[in-house]
Amino acid sequence: MTKKILLSLVALSATLVAEKAVLKANGIVELKETPKSVDNIGDMFTEGMWYGRIRFNSFYYTPETEKAGKNEEHSAAALGASLIYKSAYYNGFGMTFGLYGSQDISGIDAADVGFYKAGKDILSRYDLVNDGSRALVAITQAYIEYKHDLFTIKGGRFLSETMLTASNDTKMIPNAFEGFSLESKALSDTDIKIEYLLRQKLRDHSEFHHLLAYGDDPADTHASWTENDDSAMHQGLTLSKLEAAGIDDQLIIFQATNKSIDNLKITANYTAVPDLFSTAIIEAQYDFKVGGYKISPAMRYLQQFDDGAGAIGGANLKGKTFGYSDPASVDGSMFAARVELSNDIYKFALGYSKISDDADLIAPWRGFPTGGYTRAMAQYNWYANTESYMASFDYDLGKAGIWSGTKLSFKYAIQDFDDEKVGVQADSDIFTADLNTKLTKDLYLKLRLGINSGSDDTVAGDGSTKSDPSYKEFRVELNYLF
Repeated sequence: MTKKILLSLVALSATLVAEKAVLKANGIVELKETPKSVDNIGDMFTEGMWYGRIRFNSFYYTPETEKAGKNEEHSAAALGASLIYKSAYYNGFGMTFGLYGSQDISGIDAADVGFYKAGKDILSRYDLVNDGSRALVAITQAYIEYKHDLFTIKGGRFLSETMLTASNDTKMIPNAFEGFSLESKALSDTDIKIEYLLRQKLRDHSEFHHLLAYGDDPADTHASWTENDDSAMHQGLTLSKLEAAGIDDQLIIFQATNKSIDNLKITANYTAVPDLFSTAIIEAQYDFKVGGYKISPAMRYLQQFDDGAGAIGGANLKGKTFGYSDPASVDGSMFAARVELSNDIYKFALGYSKISDDADLIAPWRGFPTGGYTRAMAQYNWYANTESYMASFDYDLGKAGIWSGTKLSFKYAIQDFDDEKVGVQADSDIFTADLNTKLTKDLYLKLRLGINSGSDDTVAGDGSTKSDPSYKEFRVELNYLF
């Protein structure tokens, strides 16, 4: 028995040492090696693979204008880890389990956690104020999968990556969903993804919760932190209103990407919450070469259709509909465009986005409507009548022969919000700088800087002065994969 245990431990350590995964710049761990097919159930588990991650993340935030108990200078830090197990596949069937944890080591005070912006995702605010817990632990992935030559089906808890849903793993624990997913390559040059999602677990929650319902239980002082309390959540779509209307917030997603025309990629997405609203997106990107450079123009058009959400929650995400032409409708649209110039070493891009003067866009699932065009770190520039511009520059120091495994990224965005609207922030310009480097084969360092320079004298249409959105934020993150 002892010999068998020792042999098992040796086999386990051998799988852990291999470089089976790499960390991408967006925080997602990409699996480079996955389990193979086996011919019996016993091997399905013994031939499975483990993926581990140890993580340290720290944040420092200082606003231009401090307001006691609402917007103050603060810092936060946490240690965390994740352990994922993927079984081998027997007759096409396999399973995956992922346990994630984060421990606050900065001693965030329960009385102050409500105004934390940077680093609030290192723990559960609700658990901290109710039972003093600084540890956040969750089984974030737990699904059964069936693989066929033409399609893959999975059901349970998993990470979803579509135009409006994302794991967005830039803090400690990724955003995850419960439901069913089907991916297919049955059509030539076309990738299809269909998902039916029932529940969501945001990064700072220990339990899964509603997809599109804002907590408002009058008996719970911190009810707003129990359901979908994402910064981009529509706060007018409260749980009590949806229950009164008999609406069960579920998410239906259809996305297809076609590459049948050389150098042209077209992606179409339809995302719907029945009886509330739906969103249709079409995006096209064309690549061509001039000399040693690749030029990639792209366009995205988004149309949001009101199916009842406007009458329940209003046109503004915060419920402040002053300045909206139709306060009870969420019909709206967005146009975005960008052009990229790149080679093996660097990439330069210019982006533009314009939200129609109708309603704010609803996207609280960590997939950003303006992402890849004008969205910068911690920014939400998809309020009605918002116009944004962005310039970005990525530089691969490793390929340039300067610093192996290191990349720099800079962004500068100009965000022109609607001054008239009370529920929309003041104009701001934001500069961000990122450094991502691979210190060793398995150890990664990430540094992030954000400087937001906003207007402090914007007067809204009702005569109120908007808050100054200016701040500085700095992040340091270490990741070790094993």
